[in-house]
Amino acid sequence: MSPAVFSFTVDRDAARQRVDRVLAAMGTWGTRSQVQRLIALGLVRIDGVTAKAGTVLRGGQRVEVDPAPTLLPHAVEPAAIPLDVLYEDEWLLVINKPPGLVVHPAPGHWQGTLVSALLHRWRGRVRDLDPLRPGIVHRLDKDTSGVLLIAKDAATLAEMARQFRTREISKEYLALVWGSLPHPRGEISRPIARHPVHRKQMSIRVGGRPAVTRYEVVAARDGVSRLRVWPQTGRTHQIRVHLASIGHAIVGDPVYGGRPARAAEIGVTRPALHAAALSFRHPRTGEPTQVAAPVAADLLDACERLGLSSLTSRIPFVSVSTRNAPRPSTAAPRALRRAARPSRHASPS
Repeated sequence: MSPAVFSFTVDRDAARQRVDRVLAAMGTWGTRSQVQRLIALGLVRIDGVTAKAGTVLRGGQRVEVDPAPTLLPHAVEPAAIPLDVLYEDEWLLVINKPPGLVVHPAPGHWQGTLVSALLHRWRGRVRDLDPLRPGIVHRLDKDTSGVLLIAKDAATLAEMARQFRTREISKEYLALVWGSLPHPRGEISRPIARHPVHRKQMSIRVGGRPAVTRYEVVAARDGVSRLRVWPQTGRTHQIRVHLASIGHAIVGDPVYGGRPARAAEIGVTRPALHAAALSFRHPRTGEPTQVAAPVAADLLDACERLGLSSLTSRIPFVSVSTRNAPRPSTAAPRALRRAARPSRHASPS
């Protein structure tokens, strides 16, 4: 069966943004430059008209993206890579991604990615999905572990992409950072854009895309703090950039100041970031669903070694704005409070 065209209607969040930025933020087609290649090949249409990368979207427009199996220089081969399945039904597959597993094929990692694992699991049949990115709704960095959501058909993919785009999905992460934060709970609100020199990195920049990250200190000891983190937006490297911007880089992050050598001394050899839980509405039943991933073994060992396993009580957030002026803010919204409660693994219905 040929892969289906992916389509969506421009909502309020996507309106007044460039089409290439919107598609890149979805994560399905790779980086912004890869999205621009799709557009240059005439594979993106707006209300039936071939799009240009700089086209600004209007609410209510229909965007269509054709599958592009010719974009990769090598065919992606199925591979018998074991997957730690947290939840599965007819429409969804949710896995606990291990650190080190690349999600999408890219230069230097054409084979042995999550895509290869999915093609093997589904025996090459991807049910009207693009075989190069079969049903992958969102991304985790190569060395980030934890919950990753995968759709099994085009309709489910479109619905889950919509929930991400409209911020109906709550994400909770565990992070180990250097230092003791001044406030037990905080909100970082700083715009993020591509680094002006190092194009594979992101940075805090005036005029960048709005980004908000909330955190709670779980425990702190010996110069390391364990955090629960709730990104309210989905910018590339958001958590890593935001925490580094307030002087508390993630332990082991070689890009944003995580002191890899010192991290290795406590048993952390990759950025200490784990996607702990994902809360969403089931695409078919509409029921609230939460899937949680056990903490990866390396981070669990590091927490136990440092004595960072105790929990804290709930207290208000303190906001960190672009001007670094702390101020009180309201309590977390209902969806966030729900995600912050102790998680239970979802089970198939």
